[in-house]
Amino acid sequence: MTTTQAKPSMRELQEREHGLGHDYAEGSPHIRHHKIRGRLISCLHTLVREVIDQHGRCRVLELGAGHGTFTDHLLAAGAQVTVTEMSEPSVRFLQSRFRHNPDVTVIHDQDGTASCRVGDVDAVVCISVLHHIPDYLGTIERVVGQIAPGGTFFSAQDPMWYPRRSKMSMNLDRNAYFLWRLGQGHLRRGLATRLRRIRGIYDDTNEADMVEYHVVRNGVDEEAVRDLLAQNFDAVEVQRYWSTQSGLLQTIGERFFPPTTFNLVARHRT
Repeated sequence: MTTTQAKPSMRELQEREHGLGHDYAEGSPHIRHHKIRGRLISCLHTLVREVIDQHGRCRVLELGAGHGTFTDHLLAAGAQVTVTEMSEPSVRFLQSRFRHNPDVTVIHDQDGTASCRVGDVDAVVCISVLHHIPDYLGTIERVVGQIAPGGTFFSAQDPMWYPRRSKMSMNLDRNAYFLWRLGQGHLRRGLATRLRRIRGIYDDTNEADMVEYHVVRNGVDEEAVRDLLAQNFDAVEVQRYWSTQSGLLQTIGERFFPPTTFNLVARHRT
């Protein structure tokens, strides 16, 4: 008699990839590279300042906070922050890190729906998060319903929609990532993942494929996100830029390579 092993949930896959001791900075250009990180921090401070100027306070819902790299900057700007995280080890890290700060609430989001139970907020922040979510448009639509009038939605560091990108853009992006991956000593895993993707095969039990979910469904459609948000906000702006893990290739790419990644800010919730 054969038994069929149950497919792991997204929470289980997230915990495999982002388990105890996971280094979020290692493969995160927005944390590794000063220029991208500095631009992102500046955007967060501006966002919080604008909301405080309008409402006298800024209640932020930060989805998928990781280890709280940018939570610190939201707090420094004057926000009260509710953070959600699917990985239990990351939740424990966040709870320990912010245990003495009454302006931080940490929620273990085991099934991806906890954000909908937070209540009204003044801003939603998603940093390197949307591409992990299979139904990112549905998630955005739900959390936007929690944003108070005049509030803001901000997302950052998501891969642009593959079908609108040129072949050169895709090749430069993939080859830059592969070269960086080889330099990290993950040759066997990198080659196996690369070969699967070239053949169009994705393993829904493998965290290497499912956690980086954008490889399954061609990136994140930044124009669809913009159009969805335009129904509820007075102003929506998409900012596109080159982003890769390697410091050297980041410096070269910023000057010469086509954009691969986008930030998006929607202001003044109607």
